[in-house]
Amino acid sequence: MTTIILQGPQLNRDKAHAIVQRTGGSLTKRTHHYRISGANNLSSAQLTTLREAADFDINRLPTRFDPAQVKLLITDMDSTFIGIECIDEIADFANLKPQVAAITESAMRGEIDFETSLNRRVALLKGLDTSAFQKVYDERLNLNPGADLMLAALKEKGIKIALVSGGFTFFTSRLKTRCGLDYTHANVLEEIDGKLTGKVKGHIVGAEAKEQFLRKLCGELNIELNQAIAMGDGANDLKMMAPAGLSIAYHAKPTVQAQADTAFNYCGLDGVLGLLDCE
Repeated sequence: MTTIILQGPQLNRDKAHAIVQRTGGSLTKRTHHYRISGANNLSSAQLTTLREAADFDINRLPTRFDPAQVKLLITDMDSTFIGIECIDEIADFANLKPQVAAITESAMRGEIDFETSLNRRVALLKGLDTSAFQKVYDERLNLNPGADLMLAALKEKGIKIALVSGGFTFFTSRLKTRCGLDYTHANVLEEIDGKLTGKVKGHIVGAEAKEQFLRKLCGELNIELNQAIAMGDGANDLKMMAPAGLSIAYHAKPTVQAQADTAFNYCGLDGVLGLLDCE
């Protein structure tokens, strides 16, 4: 038997009842979601059919996932935790946003490996004044909808929060302080005399590094991988998402949605509360 979570701003009781007629099981209304317990074991094709006809999120929890045992949530930053791709906005101050954004989009779809794409994008920024970073942070960076609710619920439950990014420490360090995050990991851009050199310092935080960070944190916390939730939107998040107890594709590229356990296309970040069965 399967547990299915229904959530989203357009969801109502009639729509929830229509779904349970298709899935079987018992429907329960929670504060943040509807939960179907004891549903039939749907095939991936059947689940896709239900999703395509709905204007809310329908997610099946994997059997290995126990909400009560979750101790860590690790999330990507750009276009997942926050609403922008920071490097694209930085590039705007060099009048290079279209060129850089095209490479970003291709990398997120998995068409270019992340390390190559990052090196290409950073090289285009050579000579840019680093004051652009603060302008992006102050003027353009916002948390995605539902972030505050998600963070409050995770902290109340004692769940550690990690932010990992193929972006830059300038932003992750500030978000760590602003949001009370427990861990962050990101790239460092090389600069000389307040100007970008067009190079990344040290090893690039790409797909492999994100997965390694998850495993490292689980080791430090003395927890199993299935006690972690991993969330992201791009192809470079998949290696991190695969070993976690629950993976969430957040308004993600098709290749990510196809491989993740769950997907948010209508919910904000507070959709995590439904998957954790928060009241």
